[in-house]
Amino acid sequence: MDNIFSSLMERLAERQICPYYAENRAEAVSTVLSIIEKSRMEKGVDCKDIQISSGGSRTLAEIDIFSSLEKYNVLNAYVSKDPKEQYEAKRRALLSDVFLMSANAICESGEIVNIDGNGNRLGALIYGPDKVIIVVGKNKLVKDKTEAMARIKSIACVKNAQRLSRRTPCAEKGKCESCLIPSQTICGHTVYTRYSAIPNRIHVVLVNEELGF
Repeated sequence: MDNIFSSLMERLAERQICPYYAENRAEAVSTVLSIIEKSRMEKGVDCKDIQISSGGSRTLAEIDIFSSLEKYNVLNAYVSKDPKEQYEAKRRALLSDVFLMSANAICESGEIVNIDGNGNRLGALIYGPDKVIIVVGKNKLVKDKTEAMARIKSIACVKNAQRLSRRTPCAEKGKCESCLIPSQTICGHTVYTRYSAIPNRIHVVLVNEELGF
C-alpha cells in the first residue's frame, strides 16, 4: 500500500469515517460485500430484509457491484423512466439499510467533496441510511478543497453532463460557466464532509485503480 493511501486512511479514521484499501476493483467488490454482510449480521435479519440503494455512479457500474447483490433487496431508483416513479424511489432510498455511492474527490486531509444536481445522493450521505459505502478510485484523490473543486468542475461535471446529454456550457465547451439552465444544470448542491457524527456509519473503500469521473 502506498503512503498516500495509508496516510489518507488515518485521516479518515480521525473523522469517524471507516477506511478500507482495495488493490483493484475485484477487492473493492469483496470489501463492499463484507461491509454489507456485517451490517446484516448486526441486524440479525435475512439478506432479503436488507434494502440496498445507490446514487448514480459510474464507479459502481465499472466495478459491477450490482451483479453481486442479487440476494439482497436492491432498490434501483434509475430503472423507471417515469420521472414521478424515479422521484419516489429516490425518496425511499433515503431510508435504506445501505446506500452505495462514489465521491467526486477526497482531500489528503480526509475531507470528502461532492457536487450533486438533485441532491438525492448527498441527502443520503448526510443523513438517513444506516450505512453509507463510498467507493473511490485513486484518480479522485486530491491535495485540498481547492484542487477538489477544480477537478470536479473540469472533469466530473463535464463528463457527467455529457453522459446525461445535458445542454450546458461544460458539456459543450468542457468548461464550467456556473450556468443556471432549468432542467439542464447538474451543479445544484456542494457538500464538504469533514466528520461523521455517527461512528461506523460512513465507509470509504479506496481503490488503487482509476474509476469513474
